[in-house]
Amino acid sequence: MYTGAHTTVVVGGRRFGKTHGVRAPWLQRNFQYMPRSAGGIVGTSLQQIKTRTLPGTLQALEQFGFKRDVHYYVGHKPPRSAGFQKPHIKPISYDNVLSWYNGSIWYMISQDIKGSSNSLTLDYIDIDEAKFVDYEKLKDETIPANGGFKGHFSHCPYHHSMLICSDMPTTKKGSWFLDYREKMKIELLQAIHSLLVEKYNIEKEGKVTAYKKRRYREIQLHLAKLRSITVYYKEVSTIENIQLLGEKYIKQMKRDLPPLIFQTSILCKRVTRLKDGFYPSLRESIHYYTAFNNSYLSDLGYDFEKLKVGNMGCRQDGDINPKKPLLIAFDYNANINWLVVGQVDGMKIKILKSFFVKYERKLRELVDDFCNYYRFHPTKEVVYYYDSTAIGSNYAVSDEDFASVICNQFYKNKWRIAKVYMGNPEKHRQKHLMLDQSLKGQKYLIPQINKANNEALILALEQAGVKIGRNGFEKDKSREKLAETEEDKLEHRTDGTDAFDTLLLGAFLFGWNHGSGIISPTGWVG
Repeated sequence: MYTGAHTTVVVGGRRFGKTHGVRAPWLQRNFQYMPRSAGGIVGTSLQQIKTRTLPGTLQALEQFGFKRDVHYYVGHKPPRSAGFQKPHIKPISYDNVLSWYNGSIWYMISQDIKGSSNSLTLDYIDIDEAKFVDYEKLKDETIPANGGFKGHFSHCPYHHSMLICSDMPTTKKGSWFLDYREKMKIELLQAIHSLLVEKYNIEKEGKVTAYKKRRYREIQLHLAKLRSITVYYKEVSTIENIQLLGEKYIKQMKRDLPPLIFQTSILCKRVTRLKDGFYPSLRESIHYYTAFNNSYLSDLGYDFEKLKVGNMGCRQDGDINPKKPLLIAFDYNANINWLVVGQVDGMKIKILKSFFVKYERKLRELVDDFCNYYRFHPTKEVVYYYDSTAIGSNYAVSDEDFASVICNQFYKNKWRIAKVYMGNPEKHRQKHLMLDQSLKGQKYLIPQINKANNEALILALEQAGVKIGRNGFEKDKSREKLAETEEDKLEHRTDGTDAFDTLLLGAFLFGWNHGSGIISPTGWVG
């Protein structure tokens, strides 16, 4: 904050203090230094901004003394009685605008709303959870809105400034902001810091002379010029905040997080995804997507209690066809059980969401979790794909086999269930060939995975390896039977990927339910 660089990039571990220690003070500085200005808070989705970015930022600002409906209004125009100043450029709509007492405003810029930053004139932008941001959209739509026109703040070094915050990315696409490390010039930072020391010494000395006054003004001008062209980049581990968090938190994160997430999100280390795995054609740019129901989220305004994920359920999702049933497949294990949910959309199969339960929570609880999340889905019907591994086995439940337990629990929750028996599981080599063809778009339905609802599944898919077994090429499932450790969590092994495979193969080979029956790949209704 003392450096005050034009572009600041902080890659910090979870709970390092990015919101309270960096973002909130940065935003406060900008809206107060530039009264009646317009800033932009950029997120991948309106859901992210409303449920994660803005609540934490406003909580931090409240601790600084700023009160909602006193110092600022969000989601609607401030009442005339508040006596707020007017922004230099008034927004057309206040639906996704936060207004400050001094006339400054913040636009909530969501990348899943096309053109949400078009025609805006911004004085600074704050990019949160940058590893999820689409850089091409940012570069084409938002960054141009934050440049060019100097207007009322040509004297201010923070004009058109940019703050980028994130934990360490795990994908190439999400690593766009790491390049700023090469753009940081150490000599500029050293010059700024030297001037700051000289400025501090002048302030510290009690006697004021004409020379000191003149030199102080010169320092301020030099600082403004240097700050306006400086990039500050910093990678910081969560452990640097250990005095506040305590060792217990770090140990808990090491125990609860998978190794890859612990390395990136806590230790802030650069790592790469597994190469030549069981899903070599899986690509973030092709097979991952985000889809939130922005109309529903907008109707909730900025009521943060209603915006809690548990209260919204599937109503926050914008990729569900309400007239169609949900396709489901499971994986069964003594210590972890998975459920993967999808729907067919033209030539695509969308992986809408995935669930898992561990240890004492078994299949009944897993079905209940599904039914609770999808309690607002009007078509209370599922198509259940299962193979011979679900018949006659019961180590994850009581004395019933898996398929019976699942069906009975859906009936109990008043859901209809269409059972599709697939026979014996496909051989690994054949399964790999079919899935690879689908991922490449050569044959079958093309998988599309909702990133926000499948975080653990995506990590498991990206880390699934291969080995040469007694039957030749196969998925490496050797870790599934091992005890869970701090370094090897159950939910990031291959169990969830098997449920994913079953769902895809079921849709490929056995069709999907639509209206009165099961639609086969050839169009037959049964």
